[in-house]
Amino acid sequence: MALFATHNSSEFHIGDLVRVYQKIQEDQKIRTQVFEGMVIAVRGIGPNKSFTVRRIGAGGIGVERIFPLASPLIEKVEVRAKGRVRRAKLYYIRTKTSRELADITKKKSVQSQTKLRSDRSKRKAKKK
Repeated sequence: MALFATHNSSEFHIGDLVRVYQKIQEDQKIRTQVFEGMVIAVRGIGPNKSFTVRRIGAGGIGVERIFPLASPLIEKVEVRAKGRVRRAKLYYIRTKTSRELADITKKKSVQSQTKLRSDRSKRKAKKK
């Protein structure tokens, strides 16, 4: 069970918001297509390693793509935001809304941090 993957010295983990740049050949023309989404799974060992990226497409439809890590068609993988998760596979996000998913990549709010500080100071005052 892999928790992270490395592609050309860029390391990404489960829950990260990534941009995958993939080469696509149309006739004699080669262009780059970008697929941006959240890494929900990394599986395999060595050259057989692959990762799954999920994004919400047009009309609110979820789109998942599985990319082989050793594929010559992948130009680069760019990490847009780090995610904080406690699972190796994030298949449960298929049922979540986009608002609920924003909590994964969002840092703790200032308000919750202020509340934690005030709770700590109250505990210290009680001890004295």
